[in-house]
Amino acid sequence: MQVPQSTAPSLPTSDKLSRENFLVIALLLVSASVVILNETTMGVALPHLMAEMHISATTGQWLTTAFMLTMAIVIPATGFLLQRLGTRGAFLLAMSLFSTGTALAAFAPGFGWLLGARVVQASGTAIMMPLLMTTIMTLVPPTARGRIMGNVAIVMAAAPALGPTLSGLILDTLSWRWIFGLVLPVALVALVVGAKYVKDSADRTHTRLDPLSLVLAALAFGGLVYGLSNLGEAARATPVVPVWIPLVVGPVFLVLFVARQLVLQRRDAALLDLRVFSSRGFTVSLGIMAVSMIALFGSIILLPLYLQNSLGMDPLYTGLLVLPGGLLMGLLGPTVGRLYDRVGPRPLVLPGLVAVTVSLAALSTVGASTSPWFVLGAHVVLSLGLAFVFTPLFTGALSALKPSLYSHGSAMIGTVQQLAGAAGTALFVAVMTSRSVALAAEGASEQVALAEGVSSAFVWGAAVTLVAVALTFLLRRPAAVETSPVLPDAVASATLDAPVLESVGEAPERR
Repeated sequence: MQVPQSTAPSLPTSDKLSRENFLVIALLLVSASVVILNETTMGVALPHLMAEMHISATTGQWLTTAFMLTMAIVIPATGFLLQRLGTRGAFLLAMSLFSTGTALAAFAPGFGWLLGARVVQASGTAIMMPLLMTTIMTLVPPTARGRIMGNVAIVMAAAPALGPTLSGLILDTLSWRWIFGLVLPVALVALVVGAKYVKDSADRTHTRLDPLSLVLAALAFGGLVYGLSNLGEAARATPVVPVWIPLVVGPVFLVLFVARQLVLQRRDAALLDLRVFSSRGFTVSLGIMAVSMIALFGSIILLPLYLQNSLGMDPLYTGLLVLPGGLLMGLLGPTVGRLYDRVGPRPLVLPGLVAVTVSLAALSTVGASTSPWFVLGAHVVLSLGLAFVFTPLFTGALSALKPSLYSHGSAMIGTVQQLAGAAGTALFVAVMTSRSVALAAEGASEQVALAEGVSSAFVWGAAVTLVAVALTFLLRRPAAVETSPVLPDAVASATLDAPVLESVGEAPERR
């Protein structure tokens, strides 16, 4: 695809990151950590909200479902937004929306107000992750991308895992409102500092927004996420909207959305440019990433349910038990990134997925009398494996694209993350619910039935992860990274010149 020189991202010409660019990336990392953390904080707070607002669990669950739906609808449009608004405009929009939503949630007088605040929050959250990844790919030279992208693991993987722990700690002594009240000052500081220091890292485009694409994206991705989110609960009770309706509507409109984008991208006017899939490196990495996200989000949903309802642990101790794994996943991110810069994706992703499969297989043996220490050990192994998976896949996927497609590639990764998260939740919860309901009907106690249902769900999780293990053998290291070794400062700027780097997305892939 030919991109006018005025709209192509300006790639770095040295293997060193300037102080200004480092400050921008650090600020985006902190901001993204804050906004992503809120995606998983509501689950632990739901019982408190049900008691105070006099709502049912089904109604309260919309605080999480609406957040996911909004993310699924907004993220496909972020490729367009980043190119149209630029880095600075997108950052200010994202943090303004998130800060406004957080303030509204902290002072919400009722459930409807709180639900609307979560939608506003999610609108800002949806923009931050694609913005972060696109900025890193634009500002960081290929030889250092793994190291810098490793920090994204803290945001993309560890932050959602730490959400329940944060909620548990806050709710142990404070009101649920402090889940938002403690985050708001951090978000406002990030907004003010970002307004001063964040600058555009590339020229903006002037492509017009296609309203039809936006509507089709909302119906397609919103329908899929909503249907998958309710698939698990349908095994226990009849949902308000029959599950088959969104699961049929979503794919139908997805086909229409894809057809519309194929037409628009001929004149570089697509809302979400599907030419990212012309790169095998991007497509394979995205497929493995989707399966890994299924394992991550399925575990995030099931483990708190098992620990609290089967083993009898309270929310605080439940959060503390999964804390070591979440911290390990985040802290290992930069180290794994450095290893990626040296050896590429496959030597890291393959053992990582093996560890994930082993941990899920271990969790498939849990029962109503299993020691929490066993669950802790299995969760740590799961987190260790995922730490070796996400950073190489994020970096390898985007490095396989042309610079002009970075924003659309980042948006596609975010979209697939939401779909995979919903699919993981649906798979794990559906299997758990079906098995536990069947055992309860046979006379098993609630604790035993739930434990057996959780065990069955992790069997399916391990089986799904084996698919990702097989896909790992298709991974290749992007040739531009492999042929750009870290050079001494004296020759780096002379060797890593712009014409060479602008071929990143077009270079053939090698082992």
